[in-house]
Amino acid sequence: MSASKTALVLGASGATGRHLLRELLASDQWSKVGEYGRRVTPEADLPQNRGTLEQKTIDFDNLDAAGLKDGRWDVVFVTLGTTRAKAGSAEMFEKIDREYVVNACKAAKTDDPMHEQRVVYLSSGAANPSSSFLYTRSKGLTELGLARLGYADTIVFRPGLFKGAQREETRLGETILGYVTGAASYFRFTVEIQVPVLAKAIMKAGILGSSGLPSTVGASRAGQEGARFTLIENKGAIILGEGK
Repeated sequence: MSASKTALVLGASGATGRHLLRELLASDQWSKVGEYGRRVTPEADLPQNRGTLEQKTIDFDNLDAAGLKDGRWDVVFVTLGTTRAKAGSAEMFEKIDREYVVNACKAAKTDDPMHEQRVVYLSSGAANPSSSFLYTRSKGLTELGLARLGYADTIVFRPGLFKGAQREETRLGETILGYVTGAASYFRFTVEIQVPVLAKAIMKAGILGSSGLPSTVGASRAGQEGARFTLIENKGAIILGEGK
């Protein structure tokens, strides 16, 4: 992967995605940054330094027309997600939260075997493909779906409770996690994370890749046979995001 990279962000209008987009635009590591989604950041909300930004509104039900592959993106960052309440039904939730994510990343993967690409996905601290909860099960299945796409490097973040998030709605899966871990809320490393710190960590992971992550992050290999990925949990995300 080249020293000067291109980055695509899917979900830059969300709580973490907004911070991630700003981090990418402020960094000199990226020759081009793409923000593709159902909606994009209004010009008034963008930082002044946005010369490398390419914005495009896309239809996730018609990805053939989106031109995701044309960008030859080195790193695809995914902070896209929703809630059942916002989606309107369990079926629509899974379509947006999982199908849109996996299909968009598949569409962004180039046909050039010499082009090594990386995908970095923001999941949930309680993600589990076998979970009885819709939200956490969807996140776990999405992790596996992304790992099966054949990217050269797949990195998954499972953060704790978000602090400093600006959201219009509450996410049930994260609320459940909050109740479960509330009694131990003083354990900062395992329970909560500041959203700006998480955004920094996600960008750094995109730059460094699995092989370049500091040992202090404690990244591990996770997933299933044929669907392996690098996992960074809350403590590791804090260490990576707060590190120099």
